[in-house]
Amino acid sequence: MQIKHRHIRQAGQGMVEYIIVVALVAVAAIAVYQLFGQVIRSQTAAMAKEIAGEDGSEQSRMAQSAAEAAAAQTAAKTLKSFTGNAGAGQ
Repeated sequence: MQIKHRHIRQAGQGMVEYIIVVALVAVAAIAVYQLFGQVIRSQTAAMAKEIAGEDGSEQSRMAQSAAEAAAAQTAAKTLKSFTGNAGAGQ
C-alpha cells in the first residue's frame, strides 16, 4: 500500500511542476503580446491589404511606429528602474 501512495504523490508533484511551467510560459506570452500586439496586428493588416491588391503602406507605417514605441517601452523597463527608487527617500 505504501508503494502505491508514494507513486501517487510523485505523479502529483510532476503535475504541479508542469502547471507551474505552463503558467510561466503563459505569463511570458502575455507580456510579449502586450509589448508587440499592435505591431503584429498592423503587420497582419498590411499583408492582408497587399494580398488583396490594395496599398498597405499605412498599416506598415503603423507597425513601424508601434514597434518603435514597444522598443522604447522595453528600454525604459530595466532592473535598475525597479531598484532605483529604493534610495529616493534618502
